[in-house]
Amino acid sequence: MIQNEITAPVSVLDDEGWPMNFGWARAPWFFYDPAQLWAPRRKISESDRYIIFSPTHLLIFEILDDGFLGYTGISVISLRDKKRTTHVYQRPFPLGIFDMPPGSETGSVRVKRGKSRLDFVAMEGGVRIIKADFSKFGRHRSLRGELVLSCPAGAESLVTNTPWRREKNAFRYSRCSPWYTAEGVVQFGSSELVFTGGNAWGIFDWNRGVRPRGDVHYWAAACGRSEGRQLGFSVGYGSADSAQGTENAFFVDGKLHKLDQVTFHINPADWLLPWHFTSNDNRLEMTFTPHQERVERNRMLLYSLSRHQVCGFFSGKVILDDGFLMEFQNITGFAERRKTRF
Repeated sequence: MIQNEITAPVSVLDDEGWPMNFGWARAPWFFYDPAQLWAPRRKISESDRYIIFSPTHLLIFEILDDGFLGYTGISVISLRDKKRTTHVYQRPFPLGIFDMPPGSETGSVRVKRGKSRLDFVAMEGGVRIIKADFSKFGRHRSLRGELVLSCPAGAESLVTNTPWRREKNAFRYSRCSPWYTAEGVVQFGSSELVFTGGNAWGIFDWNRGVRPRGDVHYWAAACGRSEGRQLGFSVGYGSADSAQGTENAFFVDGKLHKLDQVTFHINPADWLLPWHFTSNDNRLEMTFTPHQERVERNRMLLYSLSRHQVCGFFSGKVILDDGFLMEFQNITGFAERRKTRF
């Protein structure tokens, strides 16, 4: 399948606020102004998510405005045992109150509730800072800390703009950067979670667009080291029409290697059995060994959001753009199925 690579600045929207210029890019070439959208605010979807992990823990930080439902969530997952703690703050009908920036390179997102707060800050040079301060988190513990995410020199991202086949007004403009190194300390109750450069990693998952009436989306990402080089990937698919640009790419030392279609082979009877991943271009063979799963369901009137999230370890081999066969073992990562309906 021939995909449409965007290599120069283009607009996500036409003069009447309808989506256009579908495809993928190695950098945020797309210009997006939500004020131009034809759609009412309740149909606009915006989310910023960071997945951070060390050899012992995986952390998920997320801020979501899905029109009908606002969501601020943090999960702390132990990779040594099967313990996890999640804090979720739901806000009905946020309708833009989080003031999320229209671009992925600059701007900050800050959500505060009482004495608790979660900040995402984009700095110059690609550095990102996550600040969290929750006096009551989980079982009456606290969570406080700051993490600094740094990117490799000249790093590329997978940026996509995709439509829906049956709803031509709906689209998803997204960016995934699975190559950050993470440093910092998070105080979780009486435990101190330490993240050190070269031994802790971060994935940035960013989405803007107009949501359809219903969607099912599969996504997986990971980052680590293989054969002395930094390796990361983002793969996914769903109800959107990815003919002009799929969500699938591997990254070696921050450089993008594009794949075509990738399929997730999951045993529906038990999500903790190994998953298998293949690509239609025969460049990817990968196995995911789950460590633990988390099921989440949210509902607001006629709107529903459910997610099946699994963390674990990826092993396999991929053929890069230059024909080199790269093998990798036990790269820590994350996979999910997200289903929305209205």
